[in-house]
Amino acid sequence: MDGRTPLSRREALLCLGAAGAACVACVGPRTNDPPDAPRTGDGDLDLVARNDAAVRDLLARQIVDPRSPNRGSSPDQYGFCTAHAAASLVEAGAAALVHPRSRFAGDQDLLARLALAAGFLERAQSPRGNVDLVVTNFDSPPDTAFCVHGVATAAAIGRRHGRPELAELLRPFLVKAGQGMAQGGVHTPNHRWVVCAALAQVHGLFPDERLVRRIDEWLAEGIDIDGDGQFTERSTLVYSPIVDRSLVVVAELLGRPALLEPVRANLRALVFLLHGDGEVVTEISRRQDQNTRGGVAPYWFPATMLALRDGDGEFAALARMAAAGARLPALLEYPALSAPLPAAVPLPADYVREFPETGIVRLRRGPVSATVLLREASRLLTLRSGDAVLEGLRMASAFFGKGQFVPASGAWKDGVCTMQQELEAPYWQPLAEQVTPASWVASKSRRRQSELCRLQQWAEVREVAGGLQLRLRAHGTNGVPVAVELCFREGGELVGCREVEGSPGRWICDGEAGEYRVGRSVLRFGPGAA
Repeated sequence: MDGRTPLSRREALLCLGAAGAACVACVGPRTNDPPDAPRTGDGDLDLVARNDAAVRDLLARQIVDPRSPNRGSSPDQYGFCTAHAAASLVEAGAAALVHPRSRFAGDQDLLARLALAAGFLERAQSPRGNVDLVVTNFDSPPDTAFCVHGVATAAAIGRRHGRPELAELLRPFLVKAGQGMAQGGVHTPNHRWVVCAALAQVHGLFPDERLVRRIDEWLAEGIDIDGDGQFTERSTLVYSPIVDRSLVVVAELLGRPALLEPVRANLRALVFLLHGDGEVVTEISRRQDQNTRGGVAPYWFPATMLALRDGDGEFAALARMAAAGARLPALLEYPALSAPLPAAVPLPADYVREFPETGIVRLRRGPVSATVLLREASRLLTLRSGDAVLEGLRMASAFFGKGQFVPASGAWKDGVCTMQQELEAPYWQPLAEQVTPASWVASKSRRRQSELCRLQQWAEVREVAGGLQLRLRAHGTNGVPVAVELCFREGGELVGCREVEGSPGRWICDGEAGEYRVGRSVLRFGPGAA
């Protein structure tokens, strides 16, 4: 009914063969490993074992029933079987198939299971060549691009490491996907570069100048990076590393070294967006990773590529920090990643740095790290000392339901951060005309105002010996209650505060000082006004 490809005889035979090999751990461990198996610059990270474990898990969940329309894929936590699940198996499985240290090296049963996944990928495509992200996007070129990244990597691995049949197995999906992406649109800024990388990968395997022309159309818009080294979405944990990787791939495959400049700028900015334990600042994100937690592992690919290309010590330090993000398929697709990293240069750990376009000031004194958000954020400040973390400081007033202090403007001058906001709340007089429910809101612009209330909220943050001094002010209408909220990360102990009766987890500081302790790490604050 939807024009998608029915079961072929070849796939049916492969399904039957794979069903008889449902026990995926039937191949014994390999011995006599060759000395030139891929390694990272800092030694073997057991990537083969990690990849093998992923393959075992994916194969255990893969549907092999020839009667199932989902044969070749595997269900996610919601029971959906997607092209992305099949692509994950294809990518990890290709790496295992060609790597001499893998327990699946040369395994024909694995190859048959990859053929099942390839068949599902073809059936999952729309007539345009796109796939769905079933939780939100349908007939989606950018989600097709995310899927193509892994599938094209598998095909490239096959060609590079003596299994060209892998590329031929995946050719129908990739060629059709390339046609879809060469015509399709995007939703978000990063999608442009994700699509460009996928098009470059397909072109590298199955050359088609139409794909390059489409890449050039997107690149003609210019790379969306600002003077602070941030892409439009400022997504430090998710989309910034995705954009970095995409631009590196296009630069490598199409010989466009100028595309590496924005990657360098983003990585240079990243070194000032790290806490002492390597956690990344996420307060600035405009996407779903805002105020979430994570390290630099997603940056392993671009940091390693540029550390090796540039001989850059800071990038080498980032790459070492990000080593947990290393992946066997990437090493097999880009063998240069296995070269020894250059000597690391210590990353900055003692600084005050403004990001004027982003609207933040970063302070770092070794294990003490703070972010002041100068505008358009309800969290005015985040602070940590070792393991003790203040995830946000906020101020709000009971001012007509709109008293949350979200600075409209802010500035950093002579080491002092100031933020301010002005609020107004009027009452409205009668209007000499009939007002319906539908016209009530519009009528306010024509009404005379009275009892106009105003409130100015202001904050100042400056560094002092041993910490930060914060001054807060709410000025204007008399008698407006104001609250200052300190939001500490879970897992510590509050001292010098009293718990609010009937509100577990909420405390009031009404003395000269309070403390938040996590092990030997302490944040002190006060005085409290209750």
